[in-house]
Amino acid sequence: MDVVQSLILGIIEGVTEFLPISSTGHLIVASQWLGLEQTDGNKAYEVIIQLAAILAVVANYKERFTFKHTRLWLKIALSFIPVGIVGLLFHHQIKAIFSVPVVAVMFIVGGVVFLITERVIKDKVPLVENLDDVTYKQAFLIGVAQVFALIPGTSRAGSTIVGALFVGLSRKASAEFSFLLALPVMVAASGLDLINHYKSFSGENLVVLLVGFVVAFVSAYIVMKLFMAFLQKFTFVAFGWYRIIFGVLLLFFFI
Repeated sequence: MDVVQSLILGIIEGVTEFLPISSTGHLIVASQWLGLEQTDGNKAYEVIIQLAAILAVVANYKERFTFKHTRLWLKIALSFIPVGIVGLLFHHQIKAIFSVPVVAVMFIVGGVVFLITERVIKDKVPLVENLDDVTYKQAFLIGVAQVFALIPGTSRAGSTIVGALFVGLSRKASAEFSFLLALPVMVAASGLDLINHYKSFSGENLVVLLVGFVVAFVSAYIVMKLFMAFLQKFTFVAFGWYRIIFGVLLLFFFI
């Protein structure tokens, strides 16, 4: 991987990680387009840009990292349990189904789910506007919905947001809960990958890793801000249609 490829993938990670459009799906497609193979060095790079995205969450929500919000973090921990168990038990099986056709189909399916979700909740008044008001039951059900994100192309953010909308959270609260829930999920995934590929971190690819880290952090930080501003005025319908169109294009060009 060279610096230009690092720049492209870092931006893609930062832009897509917290939007309901599947960062993994975009990275799979982009890597194939750039002709990058799944070498140990490239896998180490993926760890670095994911860590950058994690830090972007911390930077955006630093006020939540206090003892005042202990209950909120207990709910997030509870929400993490379902995907943590399923991901640990079926880690190798999940890795085996990573492919463009699977990603394309799940992009389309996820897009349809978003359009249906928006129609269902259109006239409903949200039960929860503030994250601190999320119940343990709601948190657990959101965690169950997150399990679907283990299918490539589904989107972790997408599955958690849909789950949150269905259990009564507002669009804003759904997105924010999804942001914070990303922390334990990404720390666990990145930690496992770091253990498996730590030997690939060397001085030879230091510049590539640094470029990826910086652009992933900056782009993720900015996109999270813009996403919350977007949800003040709009729904998730645009993301639903984007997913469908992108999925169809993938099927057309790659299959």
